[in-house]
Amino acid sequence: SGSTPTPAQWRQLLDSCKHFVIYNRPVEYISSYIALVEVKARVEAYYCRVRIKSQPAVPNYRIHIFAMSSSILENIGSPTAVIGFGATTLLLLGTTYYFLKSSEEQSSRDGRRGSGSSSISSGTANNGTANGHAEKVKELDRSKYPGGHLTIYYGSQTGTAQMFAKQIASECESHGFCPRIVDLQDVVDNEDVDAIDEQEAAFANLDGDGALIRATLSHPHYRDADAETKDGQSSQSQSRSKALFFMATYGEGEPTDNAQQFVEMMKGKSGISNIYKIETPGAERSISSGGGSSSNLEEKKAEDDDNMAATASFMSGRNATFLNDLDYAVFGLGNKQYEHYNNMSRFIDAALEQCGATRVAAIGLGDDDDDLEGDFETWKDNVLWPSLTDKYVKGAAVVKTKKEEGGVTSLSLPSCPYVAEYLKTDENVAEVDQSLIQTSAKHYSQAEDCPIVARRELRDPSDPGSTLHMEIDISKHMDTMKYQTADNLGILPKNDPATVEAVANALNFDLDARFQLQPNTTDQGDSSSSSSKHTLPFPTPCTIRTCLTQYCDLAGPPRRSDLKQLAPYARNPIDRKALLRMSSKEGKAEYKEKIVEAYVGIADIVTRLCTSIEIPLEHFIMVCPRLQPRYYTISSSSTVFPKTIHITLAVLEDGVVFKGLCSGHLAGMKTGDMVRAFVRESTFRLPKQVERPLLMFGPGTGIAPMRAMLQERSHQRKNMGVDQQQQQGANILYFGCKNRSMDYIYHDELESFQNEGTLTELHLAFSREQAQKVYVQHLLAKNAKDTWKLIHDDKASIFVCGAVKMGADVDHALQDIISAEGGMSREKAKAYLNKMTAAGRFVQELWC
Repeated sequence: SGSTPTPAQWRQLLDSCKHFVIYNRPVEYISSYIALVEVKARVEAYYCRVRIKSQPAVPNYRIHIFAMSSSILENIGSPTAVIGFGATTLLLLGTTYYFLKSSEEQSSRDGRRGSGSSSISSGTANNGTANGHAEKVKELDRSKYPGGHLTIYYGSQTGTAQMFAKQIASECESHGFCPRIVDLQDVVDNEDVDAIDEQEAAFANLDGDGALIRATLSHPHYRDADAETKDGQSSQSQSRSKALFFMATYGEGEPTDNAQQFVEMMKGKSGISNIYKIETPGAERSISSGGGSSSNLEEKKAEDDDNMAATASFMSGRNATFLNDLDYAVFGLGNKQYEHYNNMSRFIDAALEQCGATRVAAIGLGDDDDDLEGDFETWKDNVLWPSLTDKYVKGAAVVKTKKEEGGVTSLSLPSCPYVAEYLKTDENVAEVDQSLIQTSAKHYSQAEDCPIVARRELRDPSDPGSTLHMEIDISKHMDTMKYQTADNLGILPKNDPATVEAVANALNFDLDARFQLQPNTTDQGDSSSSSSKHTLPFPTPCTIRTCLTQYCDLAGPPRRSDLKQLAPYARNPIDRKALLRMSSKEGKAEYKEKIVEAYVGIADIVTRLCTSIEIPLEHFIMVCPRLQPRYYTISSSSTVFPKTIHITLAVLEDGVVFKGLCSGHLAGMKTGDMVRAFVRESTFRLPKQVERPLLMFGPGTGIAPMRAMLQERSHQRKNMGVDQQQQQGANILYFGCKNRSMDYIYHDELESFQNEGTLTELHLAFSREQAQKVYVQHLLAKNAKDTWKLIHDDKASIFVCGAVKMGADVDHALQDIISAEGGMSREKAKAYLNKMTAAGRFVQELWC
């Protein structure tokens, strides 16, 4: 959040993390950690990597932090004394750093020399064990895997990138490669101290971030000694690693949660400071997320001093050779409706190249607005596998397994990464270790049960649609649910009880049976695709009823790959052939007609369409997509309403055929009912300078964050003197809906903001009140001169929330205004907006 963590926040970190990355923080921030480690009530030594990132960059320091007893803290007394004590402790620890490091490194080297070789855990994704040291791995059978090792990394928000990674892993053996799947979060959470130390010792001028990245991406046990020396022998020093990256782009060109820290590190190592305008340092070209247009030298010279300084800082941390023993390929998951299409995959592709890695297959870009799976299949079949087999397998014969020799007609059950252990009703079993849960499922553990305390319909009764205002009480969870104005609220929906009952009956599941998922360690050989870490899809133990209600997406349309996974469990050959046909490339049209457009979910398939399916619980959990949270931009100010969160939601419904899962779930709730929710940080942030104007575009439910920011500005205004009120920046809102009398939501509040002077201008676009439709971008175009003054002279912040199409139209209208009123080319106008985006002055939260 940018501020020093509270004790509650440190407790949460200590419960879930072993490593901390501290960026640009004062000594008070670090000392607050030292002073508060006692909350874990530990007395042993803490061994932590405290990486301090500042400008200019400073070296990484490894320090020993000793826990302080509660009695010591009680004797210290005031918070000021605690901070002082912590700062003093940090100073003392710093003076001992050199003694500790020298002896520690010498001991580490001696230990490695004595053992004769370093070691790592067998098949583990994080290259290490819980104690930070490694175990041995098996020697790779090159007759079975002539292509050697292939590590598959994924950055995933909803699990699709992870699914593609698993699909590639399942095909690796038939192409001659031994796969390993790695969550990108594990790259930065690497606990293999030996491997990190080795990288630091082996490479000159390699900082801690570089060593941490290399410890996974270029780990010696996953490099293949394919290069030969003059005497014909393989040379480990000339060996190379092979890596695939599946990178999903989240929101407006942002990394997924599990890739965020890795992306930050790669920004520094590659010298690419602006992920929205990916420049290749040292060359007169750039990779644009909007379609590959080049920026010229004049535009570069037009960058302001701050941006130049930031670029110079990133360039100073660039290391152009530290991944020169890595071969890689990248596939991106994006949506062309968004401006920064596949931004993360383009960035990683460029960043790896800038760090010396070698691209061995052209980047693949998948479009979820069209046919993401089709794009993936085309890339892997026509680009990836031909490139990899030609380069690494060449003419070597790939040993076929018994299953392959007999063809793919076997009905034996596919392997499953976990097993379900059924429990006695009264058996008390602890929840599984959080490190075993997939990082994309962490929201299941973070969510809290909160009561709905207010609910009202915002539309006029004459409108057949529905938009609800709901208020959720978070007063009992202030330590975990504290929010900032216009943050996001994640809601975990639930499946309809009748649907759950129908699925359980069709598959002969006992809804009241309790079970616990555990990693399947019996089905892993020398080609295991991943370790037990991050294997499990959700926390257990739980009942099958809870599993089907809260974790399995029974209503949403399954992907074609899901149908393919279901096929082996269909006992009727007709059912099996139908599933395989719709999962194939040739069956895309049938799949779209019979599954997507018909709103058919997994529940419909097992209860109505393919009733011969018989599947064990753990296999059903493996095949069925996860139930994902729905995010709503909070429509309340955290200052005005610190103990309640307001949300504004449109209820999605299409007659009796389709009903939005989450909005339908919430629409059926009443005051007093509990909703499971968690807070997620938003990109909407009010400027710290109150004199800066706000230019807001929020048609329909997009008004939610604008309402929150207007509440915040109203509160600020009421607590100012008359002179200060005159200095507050203007607040301009563009709102749109169909009809003034039907869906002009929050109109009474907006009028009140106007009357009190908080809302300076209110521009209303009622699209259906005249023959020609009028939208917010049309009103914006009429105010070109005033808008340019607000943006350029008054340094206004622009906020846009709503549908992707509206966001694109507003963006284009702003480019027109900047070009015409600012006297610049269209390309420079776009660069102007990109610069505002990078500075946090142009923020969009859009949805399809």
